[in-house]
Amino acid sequence: MYSCNSASDNNTATGDSLNRTETNAAMNDKDGMPDVSAWPERPRLTVKEMSVKYGAPVEVSSESIVWHNEGPYKRIMVTKKEVPHDFPLPHMDFLEHTVSYNVPTNKVDDLVAFDASMTINKKAGEMSARCDLEGHNVLTLNLARDIINGTKTVEAARTAFAENVKADFGGKHPEYVEKLQFTPPTEGVLFPDKPNVPGSPMRDVPGTEGTDAEVLSFVVAVDVNEILAAAAAQKKKIDGPVMDYAKMLHTAHGENMAKTLALGQSINVTPSDTKAVDALKVKGAGELATLVHLDGKEFENAYLDAMIKGIQKF
Repeated sequence: MYSCNSASDNNTATGDSLNRTETNAAMNDKDGMPDVSAWPERPRLTVKEMSVKYGAPVEVSSESIVWHNEGPYKRIMVTKKEVPHDFPLPHMDFLEHTVSYNVPTNKVDDLVAFDASMTINKKAGEMSARCDLEGHNVLTLNLARDIINGTKTVEAARTAFAENVKADFGGKHPEYVEKLQFTPPTEGVLFPDKPNVPGSPMRDVPGTEGTDAEVLSFVVAVDVNEILAAAAAQKKKIDGPVMDYAKMLHTAHGENMAKTLALGQSINVTPSDTKAVDALKVKGAGELATLVHLDGKEFENAYLDAMIKGIQKF
């Protein structure tokens, strides 16, 4: 079997360390600001404004700069790319503010109809507004909440947006532009959805450690790790016998996974993805990551070596 099912640890760089490295490399040594000298003028101005207000960003790349958990926001992002947007006046979108919010499913279409620059990540519990000015993103989020609460229709919100922008440009400092009129929730915003594959595992059901539910889920996790490895192999330039073996593993573990899910149904046991099961999936991803950059004979040798080591672990 593929060694992603073994207990060996792997030394991999964490996302945080990669972000820190990327950020340090892209910062301007003179003033601690991100180096956006090659960016268009408007996003470059906004990066400086956000840096002055919120401090150094957490993520810096050639295309975007991101702050996390500043003010009431889960995330603030400025992008190098400008996207034309004509509501309520022609401007360019490149500044995004994201808050935690569990938007009801039946309100998502209304929010997009209100402002096509809004994005809703239902699963992550996020609501985002994109514009060119922070105050107008604040305005978008405030009016979006009114739509969600039913105090404004889509058309009423669009009208209110135009009125508030006019007042803002007139120096009247409308409250809907100045600050969020609500406190974004910090709990109960995630929406993991529900599995609909018959016999599918459930996520981390309490009290299932060491039970048949966990065992079934371990078997499924092994199959998934093997399937992903075999699928990666089939995308490589490898010899016929190795390709045939990868295809065989893919099919065999797919069939075994289906039988395991059916077994759980037949004995009335729902597989449970416990923390230990998830750790096995994570290990599989880490070990596969050591192979995917390879190709040809180099991949063949590493892939076959990994499978042999995996078999020896059992």
